Amino acid sequence: MLETRKEGAGTGRARRAGTRIPIRQDRPHGVDAAGTGDPGRTGTERQSDGMGSAAGAGDSARAGTEARPYGVDTAGAGGAVGADDAVSAERGQGRSWNTIAVVVFALSIGVVGWIEVANPLGIRFSDLTGGIVTMDTMVRIGILTTVVVGLNLLMGYAGQASLGQAAFYAIGAYVSAILTAKTRTIGLPEALAAAWWWPWLVMVGGMLLAGGFAYLVGKPLLQLRGHYLAMGTLGLGIVVFIILRENLGLSTAALNITGGSDGISDIGRLAIGPLQLWPIERYYFLVWAVALSVIVLSLRIVNSRVGRALRSIHGSEVAANTLGVDTDGQKLGVFCLSAVYASLAGSLYAHFQVAVSPGPFGFVGSLELVVMSVIGGIASIWGAPLGVAVALILKELIRTRMHSVLRGAGGEHEVVAFGLLIVVIMIFMPQGLTVGVREWVRKARHRLSVGKE
Repeated sequence: MLETRKEGAGTGRARRAGTRIPIRQDRPHGVDAAGTGDPGRTGTERQSDGMGSAAGAGDSARAGTEARPYGVDTAGAGGAVGADDAVSAERGQGRSWNTIAVVVFALSIGVVGWIEVANPLGIRFSDLTGGIVTMDTMVRIGILTTVVVGLNLLMGYAGQASLGQAAFYAIGAYVSAILTAKTRTIGLPEALAAAWWWPWLVMVGGMLLAGGFAYLVGKPLLQLRGHYLAMGTLGLGIVVFIILRENLGLSTAALNITGGSDGISDIGRLAIGPLQLWPIERYYFLVWAVALSVIVLSLRIVNSRVGRALRSIHGSEVAANTLGVDTDGQKLGVFCLSAVYASLAGSLYAHFQVAVSPGPFGFVGSLELVVMSVIGGIASIWGAPLGVAVALILKELIRTRMHSVLRGAGGEHEVVAFGLLIVVIMIFMPQGLTVGVREWVRKARHRLSVGKE
């Protein structure tokens, strides 16, 4: 009979005899075999008091806590709740700052346009900049901002290298140019080309074409990684450039569609009904309305689940896959979106220049877009307008002032000077101007707060 007693009884005799019972290590500290109760007393001792494990839970409740693993609050959600609240608060603060930045940026754009239109005190905008930055420069900054925002999404957030973004820029420009200036050549009715809404419809068609083309080439291309992907997109850009330069492989004497190396001229201006969006002040507002819309849309994307998925892919594609992120779908989606942005900008460029040629859409064009992205901050949406503005203004400044610094300076000296300035920016602000300026401001505030203390 003694040998058939339950283990609990044997355990009680051993404890009363002073025998040391090993403590189980497979449960949190302070939780007995019953899973509840006072960490200083075992379940058997509470039973001897007539309380049991349920009473132990009552003791814990009266002490203001419940039997639970360390870090779990009374709601049972644990420290993760506090962390989630902190993350949510941080996201909310980021959204509020972005909203303020969009409003301030839009007001600044509006003030610049108002100065150019109203000429207060006989002053034009170019007079305020010494003729270095004109409305022409501001329109170009707006057009290229639309392209670089898409490039930042692709490279800075999704981590997919691209050296062929100018190809999609070219698709938008040439679709608008061919279907508005070459209507007779391709057999479209001239009445259709004369309609004010036709260029807008063509613009949308160009965006769809660029997005569809990006989808087709992106499925195999985005299987590549790192330098191989960069080389693949570089090859894509070169192929598109050659096709446009060689008139789609057709003889220009038989059917001149792209104009070969000379390009296409006599592209019409955009209009809304009887209102033509020209002179340049009107076009300025159109371009920046598009650029601001693209910025706002992209900010919404990066602060959404899609943006978090893109950042996870950038951090580790393998880890993102294990967490259930559709990495292939997300990469292809952002690749197509960046192509649509570039095509839209290309159409605006074509109607701004009223002429297109293959030159701006080659490898150098793609490289310049990447440089603008890196200058501003490749992992920031706001880095796009800043990087484009700094790059174009530096070029204009060097072009207009280089001869006063170095006599006999030519184009090669301008390239060298521009390259040196880029190197200096990258040395002191390797993450771009957006992050660099933010860090300088943060450090300055910290020093001021330390000095006051």
